[in-house]
This record gives sequence, structure tokens and C-alpha cells, in this order.
Amino acid sequence: MFDFIRGPLLWVAFIVFFGGLVFQLLQFFTLTKKKERLFLPVHGKTKGRWSIESMRQWFESLLATIIGTHPMMTILTLIFHCCLFVTPIFLLAHNILLDESWGISIWSFSESTTDILSVVLLVCGVLFLLRRIFVRRVRAITTVSDYLILFITVAPFLSGYMAYHQWFHYKSILFAHILAGEVMLIVAPFTKLGHMLFFFLYRFLIGSEYSFGQGTRSW
Repeated sequence: MFDFIRGPLLWVAFIVFFGGLVFQLLQFFTLTKKKERLFLPVHGKTKGRWSIESMRQWFESLLATIIGTHPMMTILTLIFHCCLFVTPIFLLAHNILLDESWGISIWSFSESTTDILSVVLLVCGVLFLLRRIFVRRVRAITTVSDYLILFITVAPFLSGYMAYHQWFHYKSILFAHILAGEVMLIVAPFTKLGHMLFFFLYRFLIGSEYSFGQGTRSW
């Protein structure tokens, strides 16, 4: 079983992950259409005033989002996502396996740095969980799926932290760590974890009050 999750199941996880992202990307372009450009006459300083006014309106709308209403939550979310992204990529143990399997060697964090990043991510995960439990307006829109997604997200880091410190039975924890990572890869394109892709699509390509620009597509 251990050889299976380290071999065939790992390949299945990567194929489903990247294939799912490609599928969602194709779905996005299928369900949206390119916006027609409006060519309006611009004279003199009007262009500059329109640009400044647009930026002001965009900034005001941005302040109406969680960035302006809950800046600490924004910072916490940013830290969580940074740790979620960089920790597995620059993990020394992962890159040793990559070098052994494919002969590819990239720069890695020290083990102590990775340990700290894992703890930071786990603390953020606990704070997200407590927020969903104790903040009434958040609890009202939280479903079982939200708790499950949060667990799937932090499980690879919790089990990896436990394996590194050799808590409990090492091989069992390592088994759980690999399996947890593969489960996250498999479900990511088809759950709320897919916002790793859709965040950029919506913010840069769909025109709305929260977009980083005017957008080039619409639903």
C-alpha cells in the first residue's frame, strides 16, 4: 500500500490536478465571452481625469471588501496562502525526492524555516476554524463542506509537521502525510480550493467593481 500511494496514486493525483485545472480553464472561456470595446472620444485632460476618477472609484470599492473592512483578516489570509504555496515547493525533503527521481534540483528552505512556516500556517488554520465557529455572521454561511475543505488544506502540513518531529508511529504518519497531499491535489480543481486559479481569472479578466482593471470578458 505504501508503494502504491508513493507511485501510481501520486501520478493519478497530479494528472487529476493539472487536468482539472485545464478543464476549469476551458470551462471559464466557454461560459464567458469577450467584451466589446467601447471607443469613446477623449480630449485633452479628460483622459487624465477619467483615469484618476476610475482609480478612485476602484479604490473605494476595494475598501468596501474584506481588505478595507477587515484588514487583519486580509493580512492573515495573505500569510496563510503564502505559506500554503511556498512551503511544499521549497521543502528540502520534497526537493531531495525530486532530485532522486528526476535529477531536478532547486533551492530549498532550511528545515528550521520550513518548520516555522508550517507552524504559522497551522496557527492561521486554527484561527480560521475559530472564526467560523464563533463569529455569528461567518457561522451562518458556513457548511460542512467548508470545514472539510479547511481540514483537507491543513492536513498535509499537520501530518508533515508530525512526521518531521517523529510524533507517534513515523511510517503511519508519513503514509497519512502523502495521502493527505494527494487528496488535496485531487479535490482542488473541483472545490473551493479551485480559487487558486479562479481568483486571477475573475480579478484580471472579468470586469467588475472588484477587478484589477476593466476586464476583457463578461458572463
